[in-house]
Amino acid sequence: MSYFTKDFIKFFSELEVSNNREWFAENKDRFKSVVEEPFLKFIDAIIDLLKKQDKKYKATAKDCVFRIYRDIRFSKDKTPYKIRMSALLTPGGRKDIKNPGLYLELGADDIKIYSGLYEPDKIQLDKIRTKISKNTEAFKKLRTDKNFIKRYKEILGDKSKRLDPKFAKAAAIEPIIFHKQFYFVTSQKATTALKPGIEKWVLDCYKDAKEMNEFLK
Repeated sequence: MSYFTKDFIKFFSELEVSNNREWFAENKDRFKSVVEEPFLKFIDAIIDLLKKQDKKYKATAKDCVFRIYRDIRFSKDKTPYKIRMSALLTPGGRKDIKNPGLYLELGADDIKIYSGLYEPDKIQLDKIRTKISKNTEAFKKLRTDKNFIKRYKEILGDKSKRLDPKFAKAAAIEPIIFHKQFYFVTSQKATTALKPGIEKWVLDCYKDAKEMNEFLK
């Protein structure tokens, strides 16, 4: 089935130009009917598919979807609204940020999926580096897998300038150990989301990331 209409894209195209409270107040009912409600149904459909892959998925769409309102308290950018809808698809929803999952964004330009780990804490980062250092061949096999490369191309992330000496030998073999983040991205044009079957594309993104995410977890 199709979840979105052209007005979804049009809404965000207009919001990019008129990102203010007056415009949003005039278009709030439209936001509810053509943006928020369809997006929640879309995410619920994806969760139903993910539950068949992993029984740990207990979250609902409301647990996963982020609000459109921006937190502008400490930001130089004072525009009050995000210019895309987003959701974090993990077993525990958007608060489960330490668990590799799918972060999905849909706006006027594209539908984009991030996977992997974006903000591992120090303990988690040390565990990931240790695991890679002890399994360099297995890790290389995962990051060079043809389906992973076709979908995500490469692992992204900021890098440390220095490493604990215990990782020096392994880092010479596998430089990704220098990474402080381990995430990867894929996208389609926003108009793709208007077509039936877009949830299958999301599921395929999940499947192509699954083994890498299991390693990182």
